[in-house]
Amino acid sequence: MPSNKGPIKLGIVGVGKIVRDQHLPALAKNSGYQLIAAASRHGKVDGIPNFPTIEAMLDAVPDLDAVSLCMPPQFRYDAARAALEAGKHVLLEKPPGATVSEVEDLKRIAGKHGVSLFASWHSRYAPAVEAARAFLASARISSAAIIWKEDVRRWHPNQEWIWAPGGFGVFDPGINALSIATHILPAMFITSAVLDFPENRASPVAAHVAFRTSNGVPVTMELDWLQTGPQSWDIVAETDKGKMVLSGGGAKLAIDGKVVHDEPEAEYPMLYSRFAEIVRAGASDVDLAPLQHVADAFMLGKRNVVEAFFD
Repeated sequence: MPSNKGPIKLGIVGVGKIVRDQHLPALAKNSGYQLIAAASRHGKVDGIPNFPTIEAMLDAVPDLDAVSLCMPPQFRYDAARAALEAGKHVLLEKPPGATVSEVEDLKRIAGKHGVSLFASWHSRYAPAVEAARAFLASARISSAAIIWKEDVRRWHPNQEWIWAPGGFGVFDPGINALSIATHILPAMFITSAVLDFPENRASPVAAHVAFRTSNGVPVTMELDWLQTGPQSWDIVAETDKGKMVLSGGGAKLAIDGKVVHDEPEAEYPMLYSRFAEIVRAGASDVDLAPLQHVADAFMLGKRNVVEAFFD
């Protein structure tokens, strides 16, 4: 366990695009962490020891306090279990696992070994999300819509794991939308879904999902991973206090067309601040609602085969 004053000695596993774009810059600006090791089959982090596997890293660097797991979700359970059983706190990049039951078991293991587990829904830390949550808590919602449309070729070039079973397909970005929606909207349940599977892929490229909230409000979700032109990451709600539009993946909030909240994005710095907070407190933070909705969509969803997709 790190001292309350000293930095958390961290190892990072899976040195890919998201680590280079987000994790490393966030850690470089946070004096509460000391990145002392990395493990990856392909990538490396300059200036620290690098290992081919998490097991090798854990054996060679016993003074690690915590591990940040950023490999594809299909491979995360074994890595997380190894770290937790070695007494390390664990941050799980989103989605936290390939299945709900895997993450439930990781919660059990973390509790058994007295270490912290963090399912890090980074989109919940977008700058306008809390303002949207506060607005909706004070309003009566009549309907809501989630519109998440982006180009996979731009955001995940040559990443075949996302199309494999357990790779989530369009629900890889879609779970970001769900992480926000489950934070700002009342509890909701899927009533129907249509999932568009390309002929040559094992995961969907688009999804059309209907929900109802616990008090009967209809919510729709449209996910598309072949969007060209402007990308859209929006949640819209009709309320008795006006039309709310949370846009830019949670970056900007407008009510009846008037922008009321717009600040620079700082999701990953805030995410690591939260991880440090729960580590110091000896707590865990594992909300499975977004992952459960993905599982429900696959369970209830009608499979619709569409034209083959090529990178």
